[in-house]
Amino acid sequence: MIPSLLQKTQIISRNPLFADLPGSAVSVLASVALMQTFEAGRCLFEEGNPCLGIYLLAEGKVKIFKTSLSGRQIQLAVEAAPSSVAEIPLFDGGVMPASVSALTDVSALLIRKEDFRRVCLQQPEVALKALAKVGGRLRHLVILVEQVTFGNVRQRLAQTLLEFQESAKSSQFLLPETHEQLAFHLGTVREVISRNLSRFQAEGLILLNKKELTILNPEGLRQEAETEY
Repeated sequence: MIPSLLQKTQIISRNPLFADLPGSAVSVLASVALMQTFEAGRCLFEEGNPCLGIYLLAEGKVKIFKTSLSGRQIQLAVEAAPSSVAEIPLFDGGVMPASVSALTDVSALLIRKEDFRRVCLQQPEVALKALAKVGGRLRHLVILVEQVTFGNVRQRLAQTLLEFQESAKSSQFLLPETHEQLAFHLGTVREVISRNLSRFQAEGLILLNKKELTILNPEGLRQEAETEY
């Protein structure tokens, strides 16, 4: 189903990058934006592809990831509507620095780079918001590089479980990722994740019952996350 101009206008207005744009500018963007849909598991674009423009997520969730020459993947971030992806190459003119694939069924508006740049020239606050988003991604990547460089899987898994607890606002929660997804997230393999979860449980740090996890000793888990090996 092709969205109406009004529907595209509403999608753009909900996105944090364009929330404060005058109605006339939003209407111009809506008139040139292209709606695209992606089934879960399908790539929006792959690392090394030319940059067509910025994708505004209208529905669904995506993951941003890098793939090594050997085929090993590491997850850089997860974005959900109403967010955006592919901001960086809009400014440096390069190719896509990472791949993005749909975690769920996704619908997204593509605003071509020439249209986005035209809006930035007319409304500089859009460029500032986009640069703030790029800065946030860079800050996240610096933390990720630090974790991968200086921390081992056990340390990073402990930190991830604490982040899940904070997100759930409870010490008891359903794991939002499978062991395989956790391995992808942390740049390792499923067996290593399963083995470390079993060790955490044997040490009395957590209780795992299928997908339900309870953090029994948050301070102990925090010490694991902060320990340098």
